[in-house]
Amino acid sequence: MTRWEVIVKYLGYVLLFNAFFFYISAAISFFLHENSLTPLLYSAVVCTILGSFPQIFVERIEEINFREGLEISVLGWILTCFAGAVPYFMWGGEFTFANALFESVSGYTTTGATILRDVETLTKGLLFWRASTHFIGGVGIILFVLLILPSATGTRSSIYNSELSGLSKLNFKMRTRQIARVIVVVYLSLIIIEIALLWVLGMNFFDAICHAFATVATGGFSTKNLSVAYYDSVWIEVVIMTFMLLGSIHFGLLYGTVTGNKMNVFTSKSVRTYIGLMFLGIIVVAAKLTNDGFYSWWTSLRYASFQVISLGTTTGFATVDTPNWPILTIIIIMYFTIQCGMVGSTSGGLKFDRVLLFYQSLKRQIKLVLHPSGVYITKLENVVISTEMELQTAIFFIIYLVTLFVTALLLSSMNVDGMTSISASIATIGNAGPGFGKVSSLGNYSSIPDAGKYVLSINMLLGRLEIINVFALFTVLTYKK
Repeated sequence: MTRWEVIVKYLGYVLLFNAFFFYISAAISFFLHENSLTPLLYSAVVCTILGSFPQIFVERIEEINFREGLEISVLGWILTCFAGAVPYFMWGGEFTFANALFESVSGYTTTGATILRDVETLTKGLLFWRASTHFIGGVGIILFVLLILPSATGTRSSIYNSELSGLSKLNFKMRTRQIARVIVVVYLSLIIIEIALLWVLGMNFFDAICHAFATVATGGFSTKNLSVAYYDSVWIEVVIMTFMLLGSIHFGLLYGTVTGNKMNVFTSKSVRTYIGLMFLGIIVVAAKLTNDGFYSWWTSLRYASFQVISLGTTTGFATVDTPNWPILTIIIIMYFTIQCGMVGSTSGGLKFDRVLLFYQSLKRQIKLVLHPSGVYITKLENVVISTEMELQTAIFFIIYLVTLFVTALLLSSMNVDGMTSISASIATIGNAGPGFGKVSSLGNYSSIPDAGKYVLSINMLLGRLEIINVFALFTVLTYKK
């Protein structure tokens, strides 16, 4: 049976964490005398009050069970998305309620899809808040909260296990608090280094912060209408591409690389295969663009590298608009948008590790067909994968693709054209942001009907929560002994 006072107490932590960033955003608006001060300050105060009450009136709980951890994780994300929409809606402009909620969900889930036709009309306070939703959502607000929870091991384990998939834990041999600390330290370190590099290369400090938040979180919100294309700098693009890739690799492996652990980026077969496949995609796209006379070879390589890495890591920044690219290049980029980065990273999508595990499982099944009496095992990074995890991966694939199809079908029923429906569905469930058609790299989602925006908001949340957690929550809530 669920103890709702426990859920409310931990949801209070989530609201307080959001309030901290609301206050920073409000301070920016205050010092710059912007009209977004009132919406941001109001949001900060409301979150502070609602988040503080449970801490005052609900007694400290030492242990929670997995069911309660699951409810805290899923409901925490949903509550956060609604809280994040408040300043947008209060500020007005292009932000109707549907638009405000869509922008908030897109930010927290690090999707980076936007309804804004003119991003540069936003105040710096709102731009910072918009970037902060990427920062908060990058490794998950729940993992940040794990660092400030009371020291009950069972509490942390329950929430941690409900937040991360089994595959992402394969490279971690630590206690839950240590794992959360490693993830956050790697995350913050990448952001700080990228801010410094972008600043040195000519971005102003504010833009460097916002773009670093979005890059490492593999989000994609920019402060400019033209996204990264605004800067027209090869070196800025190289830095952003590098950190998009790093953000899409298992944080445990990045930590192992720095600390000299034997499990690191250079020893991981999964990482080598992931980067090799990405490189192959870049070469094919660049060759096609050159062959069809779109650009010279080096310009094709520049644009192909950025777009494949950007969408393949689910970041969604852009240096060129892509709706008129050859269909082969669009299909290749769509594949990477479905596959996406690795587990244990800030990337969304199916995750490359699952694709690799599916391939290994398929090889095992073929061997069993050829040699029914044989005994074969499936391995990933020299770790034996259980049959249960193989089955879970196959089920995840099916649910993911069915959800993608249903979303595209719903959009089509709202008179959204086919390319836009399919690519918007792929881009939102994969938390990649831009797609093709009307939602291309330098486009936006403003033309999608409000009903479609609600559908895509749910799609983004399902993708960020890896679908199964959401279904598990509804099963838990409706189950009766």
